[in-house]
Amino acid sequence: MSWFTQTLSGSVGKKLLMALTGLFLILFLVIHLAGNLQLLFGTDGEAFNIYAHNMANNPFIKVVSYGNFFFIIVHVIDGIILTMKNKAARNVRYKVPTKDSKSSWASKNMALLGIITLIFLIAHLKGFWYEFKGETIEEVTYGALTILDGYAIVDFTFSNPLIVGFYVICMIFLGFHLSHGFSSAFQSMGLNHKKYTPFISKLGLLYSILIPFGFAIIPILMYLNISF
Repeated sequence: MSWFTQTLSGSVGKKLLMALTGLFLILFLVIHLAGNLQLLFGTDGEAFNIYAHNMANNPFIKVVSYGNFFFIIVHVIDGIILTMKNKAARNVRYKVPTKDSKSSWASKNMALLGIITLIFLIAHLKGFWYEFKGETIEEVTYGALTILDGYAIVDFTFSNPLIVGFYVICMIFLGFHLSHGFSSAFQSMGLNHKKYTPFISKLGLLYSILIPFGFAIIPILMYLNISF
């Protein structure tokens, strides 16, 4: 077994892997949100459809998307393993459960938050990514460009208030997951410093509010037929 494999198989290595995959996904969320905000520009979906068409036909983006799926799988599996190990360690060390007043609710329930996020992700992929790949999606023409009308699928989906509510609630849980995961990722990488750690914590808090809010506001505004 190589030193690399030994490192990743240990607790420290798994935390590092969790941090690296988490940071990649954090960056991906920013890019994904920037693209999804195109849904709010105009009422015919032209901006979003052209964006989606360009992304779908960009070889680099295709490679990144496959890498994103891979990192999600690794992040989930690594999270499950770490949760099981931490639970087993607590059972061995403590006969009587103790409360850690310094730990936030999010840090104590990262496994639960991760499961909720995973359920949302599966529903999201089924509702949009899978539908975009379907043969029944219609085409729309903008000048000389004829492309798939992905906007119509999103617009129809977010006309259902139950789905809109589901998305908003899931984004709240995602915010809690990110609030702990952001700063925890830097700590796992050993980037702790009395000067920079407070800034990272505040940046993580800001990120965990703005990104979920950005994703949540899209279905709300589309349901209310508000565009810019």
